[in-house]
Amino acid sequence: MNNLSDRKIVIAIIFLVVGFIFLIRLFNVQVINDKYKFDSDQNVLREVIQYPARGLIYDRNGVLLVYNEAAYDLMVIPRQVKEMDTLAFCELIGMKYEDFITKFNKAKNYSRYKPSVFEKEISSKSYAKIQEKLFEYPGFYAQTRTLRKYPRESAAHILGYIGEVDQNLIDKNPYYRSGDYIGKSGIELSYEELLRGKRGVKRVLVDVHNREKGSYLDGEMDTMAVTGKTIYLTIDAILQEYGEQLMQNKRGSIVAIEPATGEILALVSAPAYNPNLLVGRDVKKNYPVLSSDKLKPLFNRALMASYPPGSTFKTVQALIGMQDGVITENTGFPCIKSNVGCHDHPTATNVESSIKMSCNPYYFSVYRKILLQNKSTSLFKDSEIGLAKWSKQVKKFGLGVDLGTDLPAIKKGFIPDVAFYDKWYGKGRWAFSTIYSLSIGQGEIGVVPLQMANLSAILANRGYYYTPHVLKRIEKVDTIPSIFKIKHDVGIDKIYFNPIVEGMQKVVEEAGGTARRAKIDSIQVCGKTGTAQNPHGEDHSIFIAFAPKVNPKIAIAVYVENAGFGGTWAAPIASLMMEKYLTGAIKDTVKENRILDANLMDVIPKEGQ
Repeated sequence: MNNLSDRKIVIAIIFLVVGFIFLIRLFNVQVINDKYKFDSDQNVLREVIQYPARGLIYDRNGVLLVYNEAAYDLMVIPRQVKEMDTLAFCELIGMKYEDFITKFNKAKNYSRYKPSVFEKEISSKSYAKIQEKLFEYPGFYAQTRTLRKYPRESAAHILGYIGEVDQNLIDKNPYYRSGDYIGKSGIELSYEELLRGKRGVKRVLVDVHNREKGSYLDGEMDTMAVTGKTIYLTIDAILQEYGEQLMQNKRGSIVAIEPATGEILALVSAPAYNPNLLVGRDVKKNYPVLSSDKLKPLFNRALMASYPPGSTFKTVQALIGMQDGVITENTGFPCIKSNVGCHDHPTATNVESSIKMSCNPYYFSVYRKILLQNKSTSLFKDSEIGLAKWSKQVKKFGLGVDLGTDLPAIKKGFIPDVAFYDKWYGKGRWAFSTIYSLSIGQGEIGVVPLQMANLSAILANRGYYYTPHVLKRIEKVDTIPSIFKIKHDVGIDKIYFNPIVEGMQKVVEEAGGTARRAKIDSIQVCGKTGTAQNPHGEDHSIFIAFAPKVNPKIAIAVYVENAGFGGTWAAPIASLMMEKYLTGAIKDTVKENRILDANLMDVIPKEGQ
């Protein structure tokens, strides 16, 4: 009896131990070790990222410039992929077999359990065909996102484009994840945080055939995507498109600004490109073509091309000379061509006529007086003192400095100073006679077209400017960044602008003026031509202007590369832009057709230009 009882106890203990082991194992599987829970969840639950639509972009008048179009990313969870007809799958989504293997291996290396993007940005039209058969391929599913679309096919250099984030950015910014997209240039980059919105997550139940069966827990654990902010730009879409038409078959740029606010009305870089070329799956095909084009359509000349200002810079020299008291508005200088070359014209007897006739020797003399003010008995030291003061004065005009605009990648240009020439020639080894080419906007001076348009706005305002910008307003926000409301005074008394403005009007309207082609019927235009020397070929044609003379509404700068004298091409282009903006129509169709029909691409610049 005792032996039987002992056996029962032993058997009971064995059962208890085995049961306890199973309980421990079950507890481990269900509570402690979440791998099995994770595997189970992945078989019945799917986390679908809800990508927000990026904010819409409109022009100043409410014209739509950028909107979103539905697209799809094909996702894959490698562990769920079963035996399949790979060739049929490749044919379905339009992919090479070799690419399939590469992408699938990449997904497995990332994670066998987590979803990753297998094929990006499939259009709605292509996805309609794929959707019908996708359930046949477990482990693959579609995730909705959007593509940018550009209905007017213009303003590419302003709007920019978006692209996928790289690992370096993901490491720096915890918001972004693999597969996210971000603004790469233009407004898309500058206002990325406004435009991107906020992603959400949707958890859905799926069956063994990878078909969605409904929301998990009635959506209690879902988070909604928040659409990006809609923004309105200062750009006038009609004017922008017109500028791009005028610059067809030409290299250069046009920048137009509203002087009273600093709002950029148009920013044209030519050659341009259709922004729709850099959208979705076409980017891989089109970007290498655009980037290797010798005409550099991706290069934003309005912000990044540095040129000499040429004779347009004489306006700045005259203002500094009068402010310093080394000349008055009635100072005259003879046109002595032995100092510096010039065209034939009557003697400039005052500042006004010097601007009208654009006399080079006149500004040779003005600049010599600015630099050599007898502050030292040494010619070299006197030049150094004069240049140091002059350089600071010029930079107050927004030249050679960062303008602080809201468009990315703008260059500062260059205004030489004492340190530069000391390094170049050696301290005490240069003087006015070494650097006199600066007097007429040549030599080492470099400016970008946006800075020249801003100079035109300064002249229009008679002495101040607001930071040029392209953001006009944000949806449901009452104000724009305060930096765009700051009034920047250039340090020149308003009275000294009078002879400059009068001279600029005569440049356009009087016989002997250098820009008669800029004249507009019934509108007073004030302008200044320039011709920038180009060691690689024909000189560049330059014109800055504003209109009307009283209460100006538009200030503009035009650069046409390799086009020669400023009055020949840049001036009429500027006048057409101003007339279009101020009146909405063009009266002089002969002038317009001459510009539209002109092909100035014959001179191809050498490498490095």
